Amino acid sequence: MVEDVSDYKPVRFLLGAAFEFGGDEVGTVTFTNGDEQSINAGQGIAIAVGAEFQFRKLEQLRLRATIGYKYVTTAADNAHIRLTRVPLHLTANWMATEKIRLGAGVVKHQAIKLNTDGLSENMEFDGSTGAIFEFAYSGFGISYTIMEYTDQANNSYAANAIGFTISGVLPKRK
Repeated sequence: MVEDVSDYKPVRFLLGAAFEFGGDEVGTVTFTNGDEQSINAGQGIAIAVGAEFQFRKLEQLRLRATIGYKYVTTAADNAHIRLTRVPLHLTANWMATEKIRLGAGVVKHQAIKLNTDGLSENMEFDGSTGAIFEFAYSGFGISYTIMEYTDQANNSYAANAIGFTISGVLPKRK
């Protein structure tokens, strides 16, 4: 049998997004009506772009690398309070079936900033490295990130997060 090499594309463009929840409280917003809202270190919406590499001889193994932007804001309508970071992901993924993907790897968050829009002192956190695990079915997944942030005063905050993810590659696989 002759192998069709024209369909083999080892590198594909990767798009992803996540809704993540969890982590320690890094700030609290108190509203004029007395209600409060916490800002948690692991919480946020993330979007990412990158690439997926597939091995020719071991088609079930995929390496994924992405860079993204993770953002969470508060319900305040008179101030733009937000926690932002730039996540970098590098994961090894095993395709258990055509639609089930198991992944594990390293995640690094850079440029971690809590901007209080002048209501109090802004906070910056050191870049942090952690682990990420993911189970996905047909592009939709659940992830768990283990990570810790450290602020300027050397206080530590768990940035662990559970996430709901979506991702896909272009061009699509046949």
